[in-house]
Amino acid sequence: MNRVLLNTIFISCLILGACKKKQPPSNPEVPVNLVKVKEQRVLYYDQYPSTTQALSQVNLLPQITGAITGIFFKEGTYVKKGQKLYEIDKRIYEANYDQAVANLQVSKGNLVQAQQDADRYDYLNKYNAVAKQLYDHAIITLENAKSTVKASDQAVKTAKTNLNYAVVYAPFDGTIGFSMVKLGDVVNPGTTILNTISTDNPIAVDFIINEKQLPHFEQLQNGKKKGTDSLFTILLADNSLYPLTGKIAVIDRAVDSQTGSIRVRLVFANPKNLLRVGMSCVVRVHNEDTEPQLVLPSKAVVEQMGEYFVFVAKDSVINNTKAHPDSAVKAHSDTSGKPKLLAIQKKVQVGQTVGPNVVIKSGINAGDRIVVDGVQTLHDGSQITTANKVAPSQGGKRQ
Repeated sequence: MNRVLLNTIFISCLILGACKKKQPPSNPEVPVNLVKVKEQRVLYYDQYPSTTQALSQVNLLPQITGAITGIFFKEGTYVKKGQKLYEIDKRIYEANYDQAVANLQVSKGNLVQAQQDADRYDYLNKYNAVAKQLYDHAIITLENAKSTVKASDQAVKTAKTNLNYAVVYAPFDGTIGFSMVKLGDVVNPGTTILNTISTDNPIAVDFIINEKQLPHFEQLQNGKKKGTDSLFTILLADNSLYPLTGKIAVIDRAVDSQTGSIRVRLVFANPKNLLRVGMSCVVRVHNEDTEPQLVLPSKAVVEQMGEYFVFVAKDSVINNTKAHPDSAVKAHSDTSGKPKLLAIQKKVQVGQTVGPNVVIKSGINAGDRIVVDGVQTLHDGSQITTANKVAPSQGGKRQ
């Protein structure tokens, strides 16, 4: 019995010793790579989603009723101002015009007769050789004949206008789209759309900016800023760069009170018709800040709940709470006096992404040492070391 008890105690000691050996160190130092923050001048592009628009675009609407008897263009092609596009059955309108011309001739004949009668009665009236009533009637008939001629003349003009409307011409140079009607279709004024024509050279590109950016863009529009800041380019849907640069043409008259945004319009030359109306693209505004900025590798920045943080390396032997109020620094002070590094989490405000780097607006200072590799295993106050270099990783990459 005693032997069994001794064996049990011995085995328990062995297990306890094995467990103690497997326990990791209480404060393991995490190997990391550090980078010292430096100020530098940054060139980058501000990017804005945008859409191409025609500077002039019109829907072709018929002005008269009738059947389409002719289509004189190829869909999707370039048309010139005044080019014949559609013809509406004009037979009724030709007949109306001929009738109006004939009525005008009759009215002119009646006017000649009324003028002769009025002249005759006027001569007789001077010698009191005709009744006053007959003279008055002759004068009234003459005035009515003149008015009839005017009315007939206007009827001729109206009939001629309607006859001219039977042929639809291009209002300006541009590209015509798909025809909405076919031969034989009956069209009605104000309701039937025949086609759409839009200009394509130059072409507009519209995008939205925040009202806080408005003064900057107004300076660009007025030419108060020169150089690369005034360079506007666009990326097409396939991520290719459009070869020509644009300029600001219009800034909208008012800011949207609901969104605090305003529309800006650029104009680009389009000689090869590479840009089509309605295309989605990205406007790039080449920006050059005159003041140096803090830049870090993007993988050093950690995003948490929409906020951004970095880990700053600090020595634990500095215990002055006034100069270094971070509680984590004081708590991890080494009693031996040997310097140890701690990773202190700092909230930062990020700016524009520039390739693999990101601009830091606030939260850290030039000269700070920032963890760039190994951030995925850190928390605020972790002990770190640079003795064992770690391979570059994607840890802490902004999402």
